[in-house]
Amino acid sequence: MKTPFYHCAHRAALASFAALALLGAKLAHADVDLAKSSVIATTKQMNVPVDGKFRKFSAQLNFDPAKPAAGSANVSIDTASYDLGADDYNKQAQGKEWFDSGAFPNATFVSSSIAPAGGNQYKVTGKLTIKGKSQMVVVPVVIASQGVTQTFDGSLPIKRTQFDVGTGEWKDTSVVADEVLIKFHLVAAKK
Repeated sequence: MKTPFYHCAHRAALASFAALALLGAKLAHADVDLAKSSVIATTKQMNVPVDGKFRKFSAQLNFDPAKPAAGSANVSIDTASYDLGADDYNKQAQGKEWFDSGAFPNATFVSSSIAPAGGNQYKVTGKLTIKGKSQMVVVPVVIASQGVTQTFDGSLPIKRTQFDVGTGEWKDTSVVADEVLIKFHLVAAKK
């Protein structure tokens, strides 16, 4: 039972990071290539790292490096698409104690500002919403151009308990850590 809990907590973390990652992708004002993109949430259960991946998300991006302040991002992650590699864990992560995907099918990120942070780095500020709980976050994003594509890479630590991910017996962070690291790599075609 503790292992499924861990996987569910990891899923919640992944949802948060996935939303942030998608925010970076939206900045490109291009279609995100889901086959080449990834959003991974890493959490720890009994101090052992566990990764999970979101399989379904959408992103609407608008980004011009010459005018970063005019950019915007709107990301939506399907919380039921969180994949820990086993159906039992995935179903538990969708349950009420974790993502409650029936009541909260999407985790979202909506940007409010984009600021240069030196070189090809940017700070994207916006509202991250998971399981009906919202937090303002600043996501560090590295943007690189290569041929006809742009890539958006970054990571963001969040606290799962701030989003009510892992309730009931899972609220205790001694087994499943509170901190979740969301890592993203998004590939989008230049417009």
